[in-house]
Amino acid sequence: MPQFDITIAGELNLDIIFYGLRENLPFEQEVLANGLAVTLGSSSAITAHNLSILGTKMGFISRVGTDPLGGVALDRLKEAGVDVSRVTHSSSSDTGLTVLLQHERHRRILTYAGCMAEMKLEDLDLAYLSSARHFHLSSYFLQRGLMTEVPNLFRKLKAAGLTISMDTNDDPADSWSDGVQEALGLVDVLMPNEREACRLAGVEDVEAAIRRLSERVPMLVVKRGAKGAMAAFEGKSILMPALQVTVVDPVGAGDTFNAGFLHKYVQGADLEECLAYGNLAAACSTTRPGGTEAFRDPKCWKEFFAANATRPA
Repeated sequence: MPQFDITIAGELNLDIIFYGLRENLPFEQEVLANGLAVTLGSSSAITAHNLSILGTKMGFISRVGTDPLGGVALDRLKEAGVDVSRVTHSSSSDTGLTVLLQHERHRRILTYAGCMAEMKLEDLDLAYLSSARHFHLSSYFLQRGLMTEVPNLFRKLKAAGLTISMDTNDDPADSWSDGVQEALGLVDVLMPNEREACRLAGVEDVEAAIRRLSERVPMLVVKRGAKGAMAAFEGKSILMPALQVTVVDPVGAGDTFNAGFLHKYVQGADLEECLAYGNLAAACSTTRPGGTEAFRDPKCWKEFFAANATRPA
């Protein structure tokens, strides 16, 4: 029997989120925010945290510094039941950090990569990662030390019998190269948002991107914000509308969608159920600040799921 349902190797850091900022920020002038949240960040960690809360047995490998931020991030994962016994510590770099500046219609995302860029294939316990049914990779372009070895990593895990999903997230360099196309050819489930799908496919039209990417991967799942999510699989396309909720904070909603979808996927659920559960998890995430706060409160997420799980979208 596998030790875990899903394993993840990726970045681990905190998010500091400032709310209520005006669109144009001046230089050399103090600007006041009207809200603040310090919460678990990083796509890999948010996905792992919320998967574990939902009941998926999780193993997680990352790299942090010896600074307090790394300790807080690790504690958040431990509290959620994620196994972090294979996380390594850097003696030369601090834990990464992301600062999000939330404006009325947009947000700015500032990330210090820190030691998340150091993690290499030799830092990963492959036997540990292989002791699962499924492996997920987020934030491909932030894994600077691991990036060139991702195809090799995927081949080793597939040889061990795992299925693989990937959410590349954004490319800070906006090149959308660095070997990602080779990696795409090895995944079972690709999980971009609309913009990422277009950049990966090299087209501007999202429908064209969906057609092109669905020819390259066995299952394509595209997160479409307020329009919900769609999946293309075996020549068929399914659209699942989003739940209508009052959004407090969209940070981490896409990662939480991944968690909900994969929670059902590894159970062998049909595609419609996976999409619906992903939308449900993502909607719940938006009701609290950050990507994990709604799931740190059992009463919050369990009541939300109970009230919305069977509600028509």
